[in-house]
Amino acid sequence: MLSSLLGLGNVETPIDRDINWVLFERHPLPMWIADAVTYRFLAVNDAAVGHYGYSREEFLSMTMMEVRPSEDVPVFREHLSGIPSNSGLRFGGTWRHRKKNGSIMIVEVTHNRIQHHGADAFLVVVHDITERKTFEEALLQSTRLEAIGRLSGGVAHDFNNVLTIILGYCNLTLDQMKQLDPLRPNIEGIRKAAERAARLTRQMLAFSRRQILQPKILDLNEIVTETATMLCRLIGEDVQLQTSLEPELRQVKADPGQIEQILINLTINARDAMPKGGTIVIETRNVVMNDSRQTGFSTGPCSYVLIAVSDTGVGMDSETIAHIFEPFFTTKRRDEGTGLGLATVYGIVKQSDGNISVYSEPGHGATFKVYLPAVDAAEQSRTKAIDEALPRKGSETILVVEDEPELRVLTRDVLKGSGYRVLEAANGEDALAVAARHIGAIQLMISDVVMPKLGGRECARRLTQVRPDMKVIFMSGYATDAVKQHGALEPNTTYIEKPFAVDVLLRKVREVLDTNRV
Repeated sequence: MLSSLLGLGNVETPIDRDINWVLFERHPLPMWIADAVTYRFLAVNDAAVGHYGYSREEFLSMTMMEVRPSEDVPVFREHLSGIPSNSGLRFGGTWRHRKKNGSIMIVEVTHNRIQHHGADAFLVVVHDITERKTFEEALLQSTRLEAIGRLSGGVAHDFNNVLTIILGYCNLTLDQMKQLDPLRPNIEGIRKAAERAARLTRQMLAFSRRQILQPKILDLNEIVTETATMLCRLIGEDVQLQTSLEPELRQVKADPGQIEQILINLTINARDAMPKGGTIVIETRNVVMNDSRQTGFSTGPCSYVLIAVSDTGVGMDSETIAHIFEPFFTTKRRDEGTGLGLATVYGIVKQSDGNISVYSEPGHGATFKVYLPAVDAAEQSRTKAIDEALPRKGSETILVVEDEPELRVLTRDVLKGSGYRVLEAANGEDALAVAARHIGAIQLMISDVVMPKLGGRECARRLTQVRPDMKVIFMSGYATDAVKQHGALEPNTTYIEKPFAVDVLLRKVREVLDTNRV
C-alpha cells in the first residue's frame, strides 16, 4: 500500500502492503496522510498520536490546518496552493505546530505529493526541532549580548581614561585652592559630574561583565539611592518606584558594580511582570537568621543585610519559580527576553557569599530577597583605620606604563608630587626597555592592562622574572581575560579601577609598597 502512496508503483504483493504499513505505523517520526484538496487527515501513525497528544479518532476528524496556530494558517494555505499536483513531488519547510495541550513546537516538515486511492494526497513526515531551535536562538542571543558587551566594555574603557584625567586634575586643583576661592564650586561641580559619568560606565561594565571583582565595604542604602534615578528611566512612566531603607543599615563587603547589576536586573524583571503598570518597592533591612525556615535556604545563625525587590505584577506559579534562576529560562516571548537576567543575579549573589529567595503567587506579584553577609563592626573600624592611617607620600621608584599620554602625565605628576621617583613608558615594550636602562631598584610598576605592542600582564611577567622584588598594580577601565580568571585577579596582583581619585591611587600605592608578599 505504501509503495503506491509514495508514487513508487501500483504493483505490490500483500506482503509488501503489510511491511510498508508497519513501516508507516512504527516510524519513529510523526507521519500522516492528508487529502490534498480538503487537507483532512486520512491516516496517522503511532508517533503522531503520541507526540501531538490527539487520539487517532481526533486526528481523523481534523485537518492539517488545525495543528497550526491560527495566525499561521493563511500563510500555509498560500504555500500549499502554489504547489503543483505532480505525483511524487517532494517539498518541505519549517513551521510551527500546536499540540493538543496548546504548546507550540517548531518542526521541519517534508511533504510528498502522492496518489491515495486515486486521489491527490500528501504524505507528511514531521521532525520536531523545538529544542534545537531554542538552543540555537539562545546561543545566537548570547553571542549578540557578548558583542554588545564587548562594545560597551570598550567604550567604557576609553571613557574611563578620560574620566580619570578629569577627576585627577579636579582633585589636584582643589588641593591647591583655598576653601573660599570663588572658583571652587565650579571645580567641585565638574568633579561631581565626572563621578556621575563614572557610575554610568560602571553600569556599562556590569552589563558587559568585564569588571574585575573589587569587594569593598558598602552602604547598600547609598547604592540604592544612587541607582534609583537611572532605574526610574528604565521602568517607564507607568511604573512607580518606591524605596524603604532602614536608617541604621549594617554594611556589607561586596563589589559595588555587581550590586548595581543586581538592582538593575531585578527591577527590569519586575517591570516586565507589570505590562499595565504598577509599583516596584526596593527595601533594605538588617536580618538575623536563626532558623533556615526564615529564608528557605540552609544557614546557621548569622547577620545579613537584606535587599528586597517587590512588584505588583502578574506573579508566578510554583513550576515557574522552580526554574526561575536557570540560564535561558524565560516566560517571555523569544524576541523579548534572553533568560539570562535572573541567572546572572543568582551567580552574583552566590559569588558574594549571599543567598537569594523568591516568593510569588499568580496574580499577586513577586518578591525577590537577596541576603548578603553583614560586616562586623570590628572589620569596618579596622578597614577605616587602615585607610585613614595610610600615608600619601614616599620615595620609592615607580614605573608608570600607560598608553594614554594625558593619563600617563597625570599619574606621573601625582606620584612626583608625593615624593616618588617616576619612570615612564608608553606600552609594554617601552617599559621593558626603560627598565633595562635603569640602574637600581624599581619597587613598583603601575601598568594599564590593554596596550598596543605588549599588554600589561605580559610586561609584568617578564619584568618580575628579572626583578622579582618589584610589585605590580594593574589599572584599567575594564579587564580582559588576560588578567581575569573567573571574575577575579590572579594571586599577588592588585587592581585599581579607572576612573580613580588621586587619594585612591596614592593610598593603593602605599598599601602595596608596605605589604610583604610572597
